[in-house]
Amino acid sequence: MSLMPDQKASQAVVDALRAAVERSPDDGALRTHLADVLLASGDAPAARDELEVVLKTTPDSVEALRLAAVAADALGDEQAANGYRRLAGALSGAQTARTGNESTPAVVRLHAVRGPDSSATDLADTERPALTLDDVHGMEHVKRRLRTSFIAPMENPALRRMYGKSLRGGLLLYGPPGCGKTFIARATAGELGARFIAIGLHDVLDMWLGASEKNLHELFETARRSAPCVLFFDELDALGRKRTQLRHSAGREVVVQFLAELDSFGADNEGVFVLGATNHPWDVDAALRRPGRFDRMVLVVPPDTEAREAILAFHLRERPVEDAVDLKAIARSTELFSGADLAHLCESAAEYALENAIASGNARSMNTEDFERALGDIRPSTVAWLQTARNFAQFSSEGGTFDELLEYLRTHRIA
Repeated sequence: MSLMPDQKASQAVVDALRAAVERSPDDGALRTHLADVLLASGDAPAARDELEVVLKTTPDSVEALRLAAVAADALGDEQAANGYRRLAGALSGAQTARTGNESTPAVVRLHAVRGPDSSATDLADTERPALTLDDVHGMEHVKRRLRTSFIAPMENPALRRMYGKSLRGGLLLYGPPGCGKTFIARATAGELGARFIAIGLHDVLDMWLGASEKNLHELFETARRSAPCVLFFDELDALGRKRTQLRHSAGREVVVQFLAELDSFGADNEGVFVLGATNHPWDVDAALRRPGRFDRMVLVVPPDTEAREAILAFHLRERPVEDAVDLKAIARSTELFSGADLAHLCESAAEYALENAIASGNARSMNTEDFERALGDIRPSTVAWLQTARNFAQFSSEGGTFDELLEYLRTHRIA
């Protein structure tokens, strides 16, 4: 039996979301959106499985609880459905009591219910970050490229006209997970004094035929109306995957729409800057990296020693730490650790100190032994990515595309 058009679109969205979840298994929002789409397509058992994963790590997710209630209803489990609803209701009330009715001026949330006539702007956050590039530790080459490509031309229009510098096109940040691609994109918006719109896969993909393309168009329109604005696409490989890898026409149409939006920016892009991030640049459709699109690629690598020390200090700023703890020494011993790895290291050392305090009955500060124990448990998560990236970079048919990556691998002797 052949699938109807809406069913084909739904299956394409499910496939794309599943692939994205496999790449980012800890992204609860992405997994929850997958469950939502599965429910809408009638697959309640699969939706329930996804929601159970979310609720194991985020048991207070109101959205996951509400969807779990819908899934339980569909499966005839009335008792479980009622339990999920009661907990969701209690948590909703608690959050309302904590936040009240005041709006936060830094972030504007545009609300609506997703459906065939819904707008992508209803799902997007527009934010004015307080961060600037001075808040980003390390990554000097990335900051230099951002200043050259976007910030300096915008701040110096006379020089931009003198040198014929175009603001057209985007910049693609790529590298291992957890190294700060989203953070530096947000800091770029703060540096420009611009609005920041972060777009995830779940903000674009929709089960309704043609709705994903409409969502993408309206997100670009929102950015144009919000200028100056940084439009940031996370997981660009999932949204702009090579069309040769897409089995369904619905997924291909999203890539085509993306190309059309980038190409139409020529006359409308004043004050709008497009940034993308990916952990899999080799999966991004080559057409997206042509001039006028994401035509500049910048490698975001694990932080250097100085940056690692600053990151450690940041994550320990509100924790009790003995003066004898040598952050410089810890920073030197954590080569190739991502920012996320360093945050995990501090969390693990704090757990060891807490464990000791509970066992002894005496609270104490975190000491060197806690960090040594944590370092014995944690390995840099970036190594697996770097080894995989080496294979793609060495054997890629796109000559010169990954030269920056190959140089980094040679310098750090990644085998």
